[in-house]
Amino acid sequence: MNAKPKVIAFYLPQFHTIPENDNWWGKGFTEWTNVKKAKPLFAGHNQPRIPLNNNYYDLSDVNVMKWQSELAKKYNVYGFCFYHYWFDGKLLLEKPVENYLKCSEINTPYFFSWANEPWTRSWDGKNNNILMAQNYGGLDDIKKHFEYLLPFFEDSRYIKIDNKPVFLFYRANSITYYDQLINEWNNYLLSKGFGGLYSVETLTGFQRKKYSDLTEACVYMEPMYSLSKKKWIEKHIDNLRLTLNFSKRVSYSAVWDKILKYENVGPMNFGGAFVDWDNSARKKIKNLVFKNVSIDLFSKYFSAHYQKVRESGSPFVFINAWNEWAEGTYLEPDEKFKYGFLENIKRITTEC
Repeated sequence: MNAKPKVIAFYLPQFHTIPENDNWWGKGFTEWTNVKKAKPLFAGHNQPRIPLNNNYYDLSDVNVMKWQSELAKKYNVYGFCFYHYWFDGKLLLEKPVENYLKCSEINTPYFFSWANEPWTRSWDGKNNNILMAQNYGGLDDIKKHFEYLLPFFEDSRYIKIDNKPVFLFYRANSITYYDQLINEWNNYLLSKGFGGLYSVETLTGFQRKKYSDLTEACVYMEPMYSLSKKKWIEKHIDNLRLTLNFSKRVSYSAVWDKILKYENVGPMNFGGAFVDWDNSARKKIKNLVFKNVSIDLFSKYFSAHYQKVRESGSPFVFINAWNEWAEGTYLEPDEKFKYGFLENIKRITTEC
């Protein structure tokens, strides 16, 4: 039997204020702003999402990350995949991970996913209503980016495979100099005593297959990968036309069934999973909501998927997400499900 795959949770750092968000969305904006404003759009709609004990935390406080680390460890979540934002030398939302790096009391392993897409007013990564464009510099920017990341790569907690720091690219096919970047970073890392870069492409609706031969592996990001075929969605969707809204409701079970059937997981194709999905807190119109979500269904499907991933030899299974509250997909405890999702992660990863 293959070794058990490690559970990695995608992690959003947008739970603290930054000047850019103050300017774009209003003074004091964080991810919690939209979460608190959310309202139920139809009978039985699970909104607003409320963290357990009203724990609307501030990630500029490193003690919050200590709590998250302890919680992850307790429930067999091996590591975090922090979203990293770099726009031709411009950083955003970097404070939590920089605090994490400095805090030796936190021991949860981690790595980065470069979320290399434009920030837009519609939260969809497309090129409309752009707030921060995703531009790419030349060789100087490649080097500058590496120099920023190097202290993290050198951190003993940073996850490595064969002495290669693992680094995800959210949209590899959008990077104009992707192969050049991989070659340059490989050379830089070799000169620093590493084995090179362990580059991972993310498979989503934007990119459904591997882009470059230089890439080491791919990861399925769910539910976006499985939702990216429009004809399939049309068969499994309920369209609700509301007074001021247009909502799409998709069967939770249908999406999980598709994941189990179509994810071609293996040693270099990392499995993807998800908790829930409801982005109505972010998107007031044209939102997507999963129906019939329950702890029992999550347990059933995650158990089957975890076993499939283990049998495939994949070293990781990625969960979307640790704390995507405004998209309704989070492992952190809330008032409705309490610790239910985490408890099942622990049970399944222990028993499997």
